[in-house]
Amino acid sequence: MTDTATATATATATDTDTDTDTKTLTGGITATEIVYAYAVLRRTPEAVAAVADLHGIAGEPIHLLDSADRASELAVAVGPVPAADFDEAPLKSNLEDLSWLESTARGHHTVVAVLARCGATVLPLRLATVYRDQDRVRQALDARRDDFLSLLDRVTGHVELGVKIYASPDTAPSGPVRDPDRAPAARVLAAGVGAGRAYLAGRRRKRQSAEDAWQAATQAAARLTETAGGLAVDRVAHRPQRADLAGPVPGTNVSNDAYLVAADRVDDFRTRVLAAAEGLPGVRVELTGPWAPYSFAIPPEPVL
Repeated sequence: MTDTATATATATATDTDTDTDTKTLTGGITATEIVYAYAVLRRTPEAVAAVADLHGIAGEPIHLLDSADRASELAVAVGPVPAADFDEAPLKSNLEDLSWLESTARGHHTVVAVLARCGATVLPLRLATVYRDQDRVRQALDARRDDFLSLLDRVTGHVELGVKIYASPDTAPSGPVRDPDRAPAARVLAAGVGAGRAYLAGRRRKRQSAEDAWQAATQAAARLTETAGGLAVDRVAHRPQRADLAGPVPGTNVSNDAYLVAADRVDDFRTRVLAAAEGLPGVRVELTGPWAPYSFAIPPEPVL
C-alpha cells in the first residue's frame, strides 16, 4: 500500500472533456455518474463470480469491462460513482480531506482484495482513477494492452510486502563522551561551569544522540535493503512516511520500501529480514502485507 489498506495513492486521472448534459452517457452511465476503475485483470470464471455480489466505494455494483480485443481476456473492474463526489472539482477537494481519503482507500482496497482472493492476478489502479464513460475506460485499456498483459505475466504468483525502517533514538546505546562540553551535567556543574552552559551541553548531547541514531538507522537500512532485495523479484523505494501518517511505531521513518516476492517465499522473506534486523541499535523494523502488487502494477507512463 502505496501501503495500507495501507496502500493510499493520491494520483488522479480524471477525463473531463466530454459533455455531460445528456441524460445517459455511454455504457448506461447517467449524467450524474462517472466510472471508477479499480483494477486491471484477466477475465476468468472466478473473477466473474467474485464481482457478482461485489460493491465498491459508493456502494455501487462492480462489473468487469472487457477489452475490445476479447482474445486477450483483458478486463477492468469498474463501477458507477456519483459525479458530485468524483468529478474534477469535487474530487480535488475530497483528496484533501483525510477522512474521505481514508474511507475511499479502504473501499478501493476491499474491491482489489476480493478479486485477489478469488485467485485472479490483479493490477490495482491508482486511487480515484475515474472516467467520463465506459468507452473512455476501454480506450485507455486498449491503448496500453501490451503493457498490461506484460505486467500481469510478471506479477502472477507474486505478492507485495512492505518493509519500513525507523530510527529510534530510545533504543540506541549511549556513546562515549567526546569532549568536555558533552560531559554529564553534574560534572559540568562540579567544575564550576554555570547552569546555562550545562543546559546547552545537554542540548548538544541530545542532538548528537539523535544524529547517531539516524546514522545507525540509515546504515542498518542499507544492510536490510540488501538482504530483502536478494529475496525479492523487484523493489520500489517509496518516500518515507511523515510522522503523522506512520502510525504508533515510534521513531522517524527512514526507509519505506515495497518488494515483489514469490507467494511461496513470503514466510522465508519475513523470517530472514527480521533475523537480519535483530540486534541493530537504534532501529525498528515493520513488515506489512502480503498485498496485491500495488507498487508494481502501473507502467512508468501515466496509464489511465
